[in-house]
Amino acid sequence: MEIGFESLGVPANGAVVIGVTQDRTLLEHGQALDESLGGLLTAAMANSRFTGNEHQTLTVASARGQVVLYGLGDGSKIDAMWCERAGGTIFGELSMSGAEQVTVIFEPHGDDASGIAARAAHLGQGALLKSYRFDKYKTKLEDKDKPSLAKMTIATPEADEATSTFDDLSHVAAGVFLARDLVNEPPITLTPVEFARRCEALGAYGLEVTVLDEPAMEALGMWTLLGVGRGSVAESRLVVMEWKGGAEGEKPLAFVGKGVCFDTGGISLKPAGGMDLMKMDMGGAAVVTGLMRALAGRKAPMNAIGVIGCVVNMPDGDAQVPSDIVTSMSGQTVEILNTDAEGRLVLADALWYTQDKYDPAFMIDLATLTGAMMVALGKSTCGFFSNDDTLSDKLTDAGTAVGERAWRMPLGADYDKLIESDFADMKNVGPREGGAITAACFLQRFVNDKTWAHMDIAGVAWEDKGKPTVTKGGSGWGVRLLDQLVRDGWDAS
Repeated sequence: MEIGFESLGVPANGAVVIGVTQDRTLLEHGQALDESLGGLLTAAMANSRFTGNEHQTLTVASARGQVVLYGLGDGSKIDAMWCERAGGTIFGELSMSGAEQVTVIFEPHGDDASGIAARAAHLGQGALLKSYRFDKYKTKLEDKDKPSLAKMTIATPEADEATSTFDDLSHVAAGVFLARDLVNEPPITLTPVEFARRCEALGAYGLEVTVLDEPAMEALGMWTLLGVGRGSVAESRLVVMEWKGGAEGEKPLAFVGKGVCFDTGGISLKPAGGMDLMKMDMGGAAVVTGLMRALAGRKAPMNAIGVIGCVVNMPDGDAQVPSDIVTSMSGQTVEILNTDAEGRLVLADALWYTQDKYDPAFMIDLATLTGAMMVALGKSTCGFFSNDDTLSDKLTDAGTAVGERAWRMPLGADYDKLIESDFADMKNVGPREGGAITAACFLQRFVNDKTWAHMDIAGVAWEDKGKPTVTKGGSGWGVRLLDQLVRDGWDAS
């Protein structure tokens, strides 16, 4: 969908959105529009349950087109995140209405004029995020089943500044869309080789992309990663994406993603019910890829590394089995007790490779790693683990700023000892209790004391019902949080 900005004013015709405070009071431009319509809007409110409460809507048909009344409440909470929700709600209200374009009258009221350009830009961002669709495989869509709304114009006092801010935000939205596309793709299409190819295409935005095939990984001793893919005919890949927007020699910020393009559980086979959702088990890699697209698109003034390990976990005559012992790139050995605890094996080699080759300022890994995290925090909050308080605080703050909530979980020697093995340096699973924590402890053994955080996005990578700025399916959760983390700054010296 096209988003544009223009000077404040009400167009002569076409769909329009105007703000209403919680006492059913129209703002200045809304009052003028109501007068031109002979009091139609006031009458419509009086004969409905619309009161102007926050995010409440009432659509009124008029001779000039549809008029959407939008509730502002008392106007005290209209910050960037509020505006994004409003933009998504407005798109949802009008997307299938028949209206092809709409003008949103974004005018200040009271003393809220400060920062109005940024808030207008975020309103456009919310609408853009909600406009996402993944229907490339639908062959029988009729016009009535497709959104009619193709353009939103936001009329605001500081249109030029809003345009500039939105242009920056639109690159982040593009990263979110890429992450969603990758998660939503069927596994028959998005093999590790195809995932790597799509990453290589991001070279068009200035990323330097390197792909390691299986012989290259064998030479490096990445046997924990390669062991996961042994049962699949699809070859595994490790992809490195580099953005060099900072000073030469400045340490990069590193982001590492689990890219299990489909997870059957391997020999420790999952139950059939819900297995279709295991196409999303590459959600961490999708977020890393989307983030790198966002950073390159907006020309972020810093250095970043995105590393993703892409595999398919299948049962086969050559698949690894419980009781196998494999050697990681770090030289540490792992006893495989459950082949469905495969993501940590992929990340083990990816993390070690990243810290060893690039010496980053910090590493953050993302993975749809454990059902235990969903049990702990549900589907609205990401649990994360870290060995650094400063990084933890910055992750929490960044999540709050963009509406992607993250909650720090504990680590400790008492949990770490639960993955000690009788036959190897460690085993790949601990007891059922605290499963998300022991998984994080496993990963910590491969960071070599680097500043690090592990984000278990199992509960937030997929959206079941849809939200104001998120459609059903892959959510792209994490792209915006990590982009904000980068914006907030980190001493990479």
